[in-house]
Amino acid sequence: MDVATLAKKIIANSERVIMGKRQQIVFSLVAWFAEGHVLMEDVPGVAKTMLARTLAKSVGCSLKRVQCTPDLLPTDVTGASIFNQKTNEFQFRPGPIFANIVLADEINRTTPRTQAALLEAMAESRVTVDGTTHTLAPPFLVIATQNPIDHEGTFPLPEAQLDRFLMKFSLGYPNMDDELKMLGALESGNPLDAIGPVVSAEELVACQKAVRTIHIDEKVRRYILEIVHQSRKHEHLALGGSPRASIALFRASQALAAILGRKFVSPDDVKRILAPVMTHRMILRPESRLRKVSAADVLEEIVSAVPAPVLDVEARV
Repeated sequence: MDVATLAKKIIANSERVIMGKRQQIVFSLVAWFAEGHVLMEDVPGVAKTMLARTLAKSVGCSLKRVQCTPDLLPTDVTGASIFNQKTNEFQFRPGPIFANIVLADEINRTTPRTQAALLEAMAESRVTVDGTTHTLAPPFLVIATQNPIDHEGTFPLPEAQLDRFLMKFSLGYPNMDDELKMLGALESGNPLDAIGPVVSAEELVACQKAVRTIHIDEKVRRYILEIVHQSRKHEHLALGGSPRASIALFRASQALAAILGRKFVSPDDVKRILAPVMTHRMILRPESRLRKVSAADVLEEIVSAVPAPVLDVEARV
């Protein structure tokens, strides 16, 4: 499976709708190809929902949107068993979680109980309702969004659930040229209506399997582990990366290398995905927050202190 060719098709198709955000589109594909999930934290109106819809249309996948509110129940996400009076039996009616892409909009506005309803689906690609386990059809991707500005009436995600997201990043505002292109594309209608599938869901699942075959030399594996271990003992951090963080870096590096058309992972691949994979897993000490130290600052310090390995020719095979 040529992962790079398929990724280029999806990226080119997505850029017809999402202007000037190639890096974020690539990060989304990294998470999807690595069988992970995405948390986007950004202000309203920067195309977070549009990105999810664009990815779904580009791959011909189903998309369900869950608008998270305080009165949203877990069964509103997973589905529920409804009594059928004609058959005198309970029938399971699947909820929006049974889609290829699930958009949990403003996830921090719903209660912890409903947030937790996503955990099993995100970790194991299955849902248990009334004692019965239902498997989710691949490819499966959760894209959750939250607003970093308005915290009134919100329920911040606990560390355990933040750790379930492979990557966390922001879209940010477009520059003036990209926003001008966006206005031009909207002049004759919604550009999302003009795009169609360029890759099938079966091909994307094949990409996910191909990503796992990407070679990671032992030097690069030790490089990943050294970064994670340094985060666990850094003076500014109350909590560093867990073994799940090591696995996330491992898988995301494989996915990025495959998207870039290589059969091996380089130290630069690890560096490129470090911030979106690691920063939301690092908990700062209260005194460090008061000093305006950020997780990105700590990560940059760790990377500068850990020497990147030099790969020989055999390590690239």
